[in-house]
Amino acid sequence: MPVPDFQSLMLPVLRALADGKDIPVHQVRERVASAEGLKDEDLREMLPSGRVRVFANRVAWALNYLLRAALVARVRRGVYRIADEGERLLAQPPGRLDIRYLRRLPAFVEGEKKRQRESGREREPTVERSDTPEEALEAADRELTEVLEAEVLDRLRKASPSFLEQVVVSLLVAMGYGGGDASMGQVTGGAGDGGIDGTIKEDKLGLDEVYLQAKKYASGSTVGVGELRNFVGALVGARAQKGVLVTTADFTASANDFAAQSPKRVVLINGRRLARLMVRHDVGVRVRDPHRPPILIKAIDEDFFDQG
Repeated sequence: MPVPDFQSLMLPVLRALADGKDIPVHQVRERVASAEGLKDEDLREMLPSGRVRVFANRVAWALNYLLRAALVARVRRGVYRIADEGERLLAQPPGRLDIRYLRRLPAFVEGEKKRQRESGREREPTVERSDTPEEALEAADRELTEVLEAEVLDRLRKASPSFLEQVVVSLLVAMGYGGGDASMGQVTGGAGDGGIDGTIKEDKLGLDEVYLQAKKYASGSTVGVGELRNFVGALVGARAQKGVLVTTADFTASANDFAAQSPKRVVLINGRRLARLMVRHDVGVRVRDPHRPPILIKAIDEDFFDQG
């Protein structure tokens, strides 16, 4: 029989977690396959790329949406558990659990709003697509990128401040600063750092140096003009002309105005832009399927974030 679409698998996936235990994703797939009466040949069906199994892919997306609706929780890499809201839903399950139904749940609605705020992109979500394959592919690429950027930013906010400092240095190296040589950048943050968390040479010859500061703040927080003045003061103390101030949150309007008028060249990078740059320059993410150009799908690099 055909493998059900990922929306049709949402309720079976949730039921597979109903015993309240921590369940590895491979066991989730086994339970769903059994409940749906899928045969081995159904489970072996591949996507057109020939590298990803249709069933595994659809279960993964069902889990993704259940996570976004706070119906399940990710315990650790590849292991899931039903959440309290998921148990309550299963006590009186709907006839069908799909995206249309999830949009009735406050956690999902708020998560979608947050994702749009973090991405800085406004778009009307759709349940059924009627666009051409080319349009659907572009829309899918945008959605995957938005989800990935939001997850990257969430991981950064959960990591340690020292990890964020190293991320900033690694990102600038990946962007070509220091000629792309990791030895041209260093983390200097710590006690008595004078407000400077790191430095990086602007080019491979080391003719100029850029000073860095990283601030790990929660969503909804802002870096104000006072903190920016302190950073500029640190640049003056270091006799530096250029600086990059990075935050996992955002900057106030007055901070942006101050940076624009500062005698020092200061670049501000907020959380949304930081996540975009990391995804664009492959910092903290990896290509999911590198053998099928030109479409490259990226996913979180679990090993990278385990360091934080």
